[in-house]
Amino acid sequence: MAIISRTRMSIDLDPIAVVGGNVASSLRDVTSDLSALSSEGWWVVALPYKGDPVCARFDQRRPTGAAPRSRRAWRGPAAEQWSSSLSEQQFAYRVRAIRHSIALGDVYQVNLTRQLRAPLPAEASMLALGAQLARGNPAPYAATIELPDHGVRIASASPELFLSVDGRSVRSSPIKGTTAPGVPFSAKDHAENIMIVDLVRNDLGRVCDVGSVTAPDLLRTEPHPGLSHLVSTVEGQLREECDWPALLAATFPAGSVTGAPKIAAMSAIDELETADRGMYCGAIGWVDADRSIGELNVAIRTFWVEDNELCFGTGGAITWDSTADDEWAETQLKAARLIELASSEPQ
Repeated sequence: MAIISRTRMSIDLDPIAVVGGNVASSLRDVTSDLSALSSEGWWVVALPYKGDPVCARFDQRRPTGAAPRSRRAWRGPAAEQWSSSLSEQQFAYRVRAIRHSIALGDVYQVNLTRQLRAPLPAEASMLALGAQLARGNPAPYAATIELPDHGVRIASASPELFLSVDGRSVRSSPIKGTTAPGVPFSAKDHAENIMIVDLVRNDLGRVCDVGSVTAPDLLRTEPHPGLSHLVSTVEGQLREECDWPALLAATFPAGSVTGAPKIAAMSAIDELETADRGMYCGAIGWVDADRSIGELNVAIRTFWVEDNELCFGTGGAITWDSTADDEWAETQLKAARLIELASSEPQ
């Protein structure tokens, strides 16, 4: 197992993570080897959509009720400093291209995203941004990781569970379908959710006992700040020989942020998106290797630092019933509250 030893911090912050109801400190080591998650210790995990994973083992943790306060208040970029990797017209062209691919039978659904960027404020602390998000947009799978010497600086307000593991039991709860509060979900929302449920069942079936994969909860409405989601749950029993590397090889990236069929959808994403997704649409969470439990989110509603800029992704599922105007509006809806919080002055 290749270990990256701890080095001197580049800014005045100790390595820290706030994830899974815990504040983790006293960093022991960092590795890109996913087999570490099946070894020993308590790990914080950051998996970019593409690229090397980061698994950080911490020696100390305590409940988030005792969460530390950043020495810096959050001061975000001005709202007008944010730029998008795709204009509305460029996004519309790509929606039409995906619909053409669907008409040809190449894909059924493709998750099309764009990236927002703004200059990173001087001496910015992701711990402070994480606290800002926790106050203004609490989320069930929130996570903050501050490891600047290892290139990992993340504040996530994810509402979506990618994988939960407890011994041999594994669960995933894909989100597909988004509306403003009180607005009914459309037939398109239901259809795209069921497509991804089928994909997740197939992914888990590659590593679970035959006949054990079920979908006990379909099309559940979940309210979140500023919007509502359709959520389903898929469960299974992992085969005895399957460890974290095998599970992630079968399921990552999450079907809800790729499309169906997955390989064809990911190929379309590579052709159509103009910015690498970075941490967006990856996974963030924790693994307790000693107890064989862990939980990873889908890294949506997530800020990360890259090239001295603050980055944020937003997107949605394009199906045959999609219109460019509606899909652009959905990306705006998903981003609006979070960008407002990240752009605001200290409170």
